[in-house]
Formats: sequence, C-alpha cells, structure tokens
Amino acid sequence: MKVICQIYRSKREEGMYLYCRKEDGLDKVPEPLRKRFGVAEPAMVLALDSNRKLARVDVNKVIASLDDPGYYLQLPPRVEPDAQVTDIQSRNSKLS
Repeated sequence: MKVICQIYRSKREEGMYLYCRKEDGLDKVPEPLRKRFGVAEPAMVLALDSNRKLARVDVNKVIASLDDPGYYLQLPPRVEPDAQVTDIQSRNSKLS
C-alpha cells in the first residue's frame, strides 16, 4: 500500500521535518508541536511504501506514525562532540 506523504521543513530549526499524509496536511499535528516547529514550508511530496528507502529513518516507522498519531517528526541529527576538541577543552581553563 502506498501512502502519499507531504514533507514540511521547519523554518525555525535546520534539519527538522514533519511528515504528514498529503490529504491531511498539518491538521493532525498538535498545536504545541506546530508552535515549536514554526512556519512549515512544504519541502516535497513522496509516495511511501515499504520498499522505499529514506535517508535518516525507517520508512515503515514513518508509515505507522502517519496512521497513529497522524504525523512523523524528524529531528535534526545529533552532532557528537569531537573527542580531540573535548580533550583540548578539558585541559585549557580558558575555553568553556
């Protein structure tokens, strides 16, 4: 089964995306999340099915989330601190 998905990009936070069923738009996204997300800029429309590959998330997880709760929020990837930089900072009292 294919699901037509509208993906919105947050103008407030780089790398934050909302996946919604195209026919629902942002209707199922709770108001507090909409406020946190900020202006939702349409990024792309995709036909999702279990064979589709997505860059940062399992497509089956997205499809299940589109059924309940009705949207999927993709957060920006975590940036792990560079071990060498962390070591230098710990040795230098002038760096915070």
